[in-house]
Amino acid sequence: MKKILFTAFLLSATLAVFSQDDNNSSSYNTAVGVKVYPGAITVKHFIKDNIALEGIGYFDNGFWLTGLYEIHTDIKSVEGLKWYIGPGAHLGSNNQYNNTAGNAMVLGIDGIIGLDYKIKNVPLNVSFDWQPSFTLLSNSFFRGYGGLAIRYAF
Repeated sequence: MKKILFTAFLLSATLAVFSQDDNNSSSYNTAVGVKVYPGAITVKHFIKDNIALEGIGYFDNGFWLTGLYEIHTDIKSVEGLKWYIGPGAHLGSNNQYNNTAGNAMVLGIDGIIGLDYKIKNVPLNVSFDWQPSFTLLSNSFFRGYGGLAIRYAF
């Protein structure tokens, strides 16, 4: 977990140096940071005003890479707050759910629903979500987990 936090810090610091965005806004185009539980690096990028792509790299008994397509909708009563929902997929290797020795390749489908908040006048984005995941390749299994993401927004 220390390696993930250190890597995210270095990446955020580097992006801060090169970013030209005005962070006085309550919206953002791209955000990079960490996701707490199960421990991940996350990158979210808006391809349209209400459509974002999110990539999540997990280091949890192996390595998982998850891609999500998220549809965002403003919550008009709170500036900078949106709710989102969307589908996705994951690919990786895992040794926790494998009946044999070593890592097993995993492939599956994901969904996500959550809240996303960009703090005005601060280059910080926070999100809280629930992400159900069903692995199809290897041993089939379901896991649903919630996550708190903290990202540098630019």
